[in-house]
Amino acid sequence: MKANQKGKISEICGGHLLQSRMMGMGIYPGREITKLSHFALRGAFAIKVGRGTVAIGHGVAGKIIVETND
Repeated sequence: MKANQKGKISEICGGHLLQSRMMGMGIYPGREITKLSHFALRGAFAIKVGRGTVAIGHGVAGKIIVETND
């Protein structure tokens, strides 16, 4: 995703623990998110979920499959 691009989460590829953590932050399949920014070289990603902003690491972000409307 590019900065300020919206998309809908289609899947979270991870175990039960990761899915529980993401659900606690409001990140779950079917939810719309907006990528705000990312930090240099495999750093964290800032995403907007609902009315809040969340930072997630590069490894976790790679496990979230998002469908975008290019």
